[in-house]
Amino acid sequence: MHRPFFTALVATALSAALLAAQPPALAQEAAQKPAAKPVSRFIQDPYPSTYKPIASPPVLIQGATVLTGTGTRLDGADVLMQGGKIVAVGADLDAPADALRVDGRGRWVTPGIIDVHSHLGVYPSPGARAHQDGNESTSPTTPNVWAEHSIWPQDPGFATALAGGVTALQILPGSANLIGGRGVTLKNVAGASYQAMKFPGAPWGLKMACGENPKRVYGERGGPSTRMGNIAGYRAAFIDASEYLKKHRPKQVTVQKKRWWQSGSGSTDSDKDSGGKRDLKMDTLAGAINGEIMVHIHCYRADEMTTMIDLSKEFGFKISAFHHGVEAYKIADKLAAEKICGALWADWWGFKLEAYDGIQENIALVDRVQNGCAIVHSDSEEGIQRLNQEAAKVIAHAQRIGMEIPPERAVRWLTANPAKSLGILDKTGTLEPGKMADVVLWNGNPFSVYAKADQVYIDGARVYDRNDKSRQPVSDFMLGQGMLGQGMEGGVQ
Repeated sequence: MHRPFFTALVATALSAALLAAQPPALAQEAAQKPAAKPVSRFIQDPYPSTYKPIASPPVLIQGATVLTGTGTRLDGADVLMQGGKIVAVGADLDAPADALRVDGRGRWVTPGIIDVHSHLGVYPSPGARAHQDGNESTSPTTPNVWAEHSIWPQDPGFATALAGGVTALQILPGSANLIGGRGVTLKNVAGASYQAMKFPGAPWGLKMACGENPKRVYGERGGPSTRMGNIAGYRAAFIDASEYLKKHRPKQVTVQKKRWWQSGSGSTDSDKDSGGKRDLKMDTLAGAINGEIMVHIHCYRADEMTTMIDLSKEFGFKISAFHHGVEAYKIADKLAAEKICGALWADWWGFKLEAYDGIQENIALVDRVQNGCAIVHSDSEEGIQRLNQEAAKVIAHAQRIGMEIPPERAVRWLTANPAKSLGILDKTGTLEPGKMADVVLWNGNPFSVYAKADQVYIDGARVYDRNDKSRQPVSDFMLGQGMLGQGMEGGVQ
């Protein structure tokens, strides 16, 4: 656990007490909420989130330039956070008497940055072999593994990502396998366990990979050794999953009431066990076919992306995003028509043959198409610290070909669009009333090379402050490390 957050434990307990003592009207409203929606057995969570927002007084940021993440820019505006939520955004807002008032003049405010492709915690720093827990490269298809079970919460990279404005991130398995397993979305907060960081209510992601990586890893180990072998491997896995789903489709349970193996007393006909042994691999693939698990595919070439779209239609799953996609610009219109996001780099290319045909305008061209969904992602423990500058590169390259992209549009690549691809846009990603108060206060235009995150709020709590050392979290692992710890405290490296 990061030392500056010890007080958060006390604060959380106080928060729980306050909730218990809520006014009768609020208690009555909570009691009238509809019962939990039934979910299929495939997404039962035996390792649920234990994340609790840190209690915080109301916060009013005043007089800032605000990019809401919805395509709107407001100059000289205020942002009011209370009870962990965005309450209002606008000019001359009223705030409770006990609100903390933050001078935003000359500064900019954005939603918290969300990285859809990270390996923090599963490939942590230091990068020793003992920490290489991202690829279960024992079989080409391992949908049974979950990245969350490899996460090391003490990874110092979480703190440096926070200093770069990252408030949420998806941790994925690596790309050695055709089907690498489930990814998990985290809130970027300190915790002794990954469950304490797990984003409440976020769907799982399914990591798949096409192209060179599976061929290289398994080519001399029984295959696949070709791209046609890759496709045959996906098809075989999803054929099995389709048969499994036919047997278990009626099986549903209500959250917190039944477990997947339970039936009998209190069940309806649709709850009764349809027979057969539970299969963790098939659970994940069936959840993807059902649309309950978001599918994220590592894929570089345009032709392979179109093949994967055909594969998704053959088996009925929906692709949420293609990751890396250096040739996404070639099929930008198709991606938009299929409602598939492109989670892309600003300028990485050429490090292998399938990454050869990249252009620096890739993200801008994917974004330009009507209903295009462009995302700036990292896939890097260093790049995640400067995703705002990665987006700035895209703006600059687009400008050179006559495309003017204003900040209020570009910020969506870092906030709303990644939230959409992760299935959490209803909770975060924009500064709209009722959403989580995940907010970054920048020292200026976030798309400037001089931009730094001055303050970062998660659920309305100030979890990072560049000018307050007590709010610059440091991993337990870094404590007592002597010179190793120098410069890692609270700063983007």
